[in-house]
Amino acid sequence: MREMNTEARAAERETAGAAVWLHGAVQLRKAFRLGPLNLEAPVGCVTAIVGPNGSGKSSTFRLLLGLTAADEGEIRLLGERVGDGLDDTELKRRMAYVPEEDSKIEASLRGTSQAEFVSAWYPAWNQGEFERLLREFEVEPSKRLGKMSKGMRRKFELALALAREPELLLLDEPSSGLDPLSWRKLVGELHRYMERGRHTILMATHILDEVKRLADYIAIMADGRIIGVYEKDELLSSWHRFYVGPGLGGAVSEGDVADLPGLVRAEESGGGTCRVVTSRAWEAEGWCRERGLPITGQRALELDEIMEQLIRQAR
Repeated sequence: MREMNTEARAAERETAGAAVWLHGAVQLRKAFRLGPLNLEAPVGCVTAIVGPNGSGKSSTFRLLLGLTAADEGEIRLLGERVGDGLDDTELKRRMAYVPEEDSKIEASLRGTSQAEFVSAWYPAWNQGEFERLLREFEVEPSKRLGKMSKGMRRKFELALALAREPELLLLDEPSSGLDPLSWRKLVGELHRYMERGRHTILMATHILDEVKRLADYIAIMADGRIIGVYEKDELLSSWHRFYVGPGLGGAVSEGDVADLPGLVRAEESGGGTCRVVTSRAWEAEGWCRERGLPITGQRALELDEIMEQLIRQAR
């Protein structure tokens, strides 16, 4: 018993400050291997999981919720272990989840009945907030869920989740089916949710503007693995494309920039210049200046371009 308590205390220390913690989580299927997954989503922050279709984002959410089981590794949410047949009733009362696909089982229920049922399970349920969100999103809750349009159903589910006042909010493609105006309202409401307390969001999305507006951290996923977790602003400011040369010594070749800090790609682009991509822009700029290599053009890479480079490196 002493050994188990020691291990539990060690795990608590390791996961302190992380609302979502995966360590070596693996799920084996016939046609797909999910993991190993290693992720720490800090409390009080928004972490976005991004990656190509089929990379394992939705499967990761099902694993976190205990809807499927991991074959290896450990998962903790809000400091509590997930899986192994553990009773997670109290844990799930501290969380809310909005899946990518709406449940067909609830299609015959009216929105008011669904809200009444859900509110009974969540001690922190905020009826006033729920009604405000319905007005803001222009949702008619008396309709049957199956008769709502995709966009209205999505807004209803988001209102239902936020009204629970969850410590941890899990969102799988939250803007699916939303028109541009509703999307802007969603972004505003998620900002408001984060400002109201020590809340955490883990979201999977393919809308890169959503990542830019909401995320503090970006977890990039490909081929069933999380290949890296990055602070968003640092990631976006570090990756640049430079055009280097020609210098005082003439044309600049790929060999001249072989030791450029953070060099990812280099290719001669004509006119004596060399086009380079670097993941350490400020260091690379100083390196060129020290060697008398003029930078004749540069721009920051977009998030999708950075993702492409990182996934290519990981493969």
